[in-house]
Amino acid sequence: MTNLIDGRAFAREVHVETSVRVSNLLQRGIRPGLLFIRVGEDPASQVYVGMKERKAAELGIHSETRVLPSTTSEPELLALLDEANQDPRWHGILVQAPVPAGIEATRVFAHVDPRKDVDGFHPLNAGRLLLGELGGFIPCTPGGVQELLFRSGTTLSGAEVVILGRGNIVGKPLASLLIQRGTRANCTVTIVHSATRDIRAHCQRADILIAAMGSPEFVRKDMVKPGAVVIDVGVNRIPDPSTGGTRLVGDVAFAEVQPIAGKITPNPGGVGPMTIAMLMANTVKAAEQLTA
Repeated sequence: MTNLIDGRAFAREVHVETSVRVSNLLQRGIRPGLLFIRVGEDPASQVYVGMKERKAAELGIHSETRVLPSTTSEPELLALLDEANQDPRWHGILVQAPVPAGIEATRVFAHVDPRKDVDGFHPLNAGRLLLGELGGFIPCTPGGVQELLFRSGTTLSGAEVVILGRGNIVGKPLASLLIQRGTRANCTVTIVHSATRDIRAHCQRADILIAAMGSPEFVRKDMVKPGAVVIDVGVNRIPDPSTGGTRLVGDVAFAEVQPIAGKITPNPGGVGPMTIAMLMANTVKAAEQLTA
């Protein structure tokens, strides 16, 4: 079918735009810098940071990863952030989630200089997003979803959007983003969650259905309105009897939903590449603002 929203192709578009902005900064003698901080040896975190490092290098963004042992205390991590906040080499700082038990993630994210908060998790940037201010940083996955919708030609103004999931990383900020005034928003947004009565009924009326709840293949064909745009943010690892190992699936039962959807993201190859693209764009934005 030809109804796929190709996240890799749209991410390439964003990277081209970002590379132009990097070139402009380099002409001024400024090289954007992005510091990754990873605590512990979570295998998925190692993969994600590695992908981000490679893309930064491709775009001419200087990056470095500080790896701390899993025994690192919260005060030790905050001390490193104090150092990075003051270091002019770093225009962007990203603490890779998850952090080990004993470290409060919200305190860590709030400790990053909001001017360098390219993940968009600092309370100041969250507030700016809610207020519709343009100077802050939009979290990368919500920003990537919005770009996918806009660049794929999806009608946003007036659209009925249903978001499955009320998390601080995707659900809440994405709802805040899509209700704003503007050509890339202006939606009517409903968030459904574990306490919602009759989730199926909410989903069935959605023009745009966004699954971000971390529940493997939760969205089935009887939950989707024919012709709806379906965005699958989920990343879940489930047993794979055919190999005796595991495999990755999204929150959408792709094979049965694709024939019904007007447009749908593959998983992988949908939201993931756009998340990285928006991180790079945010890093360049930080460099532009800090050196203006």
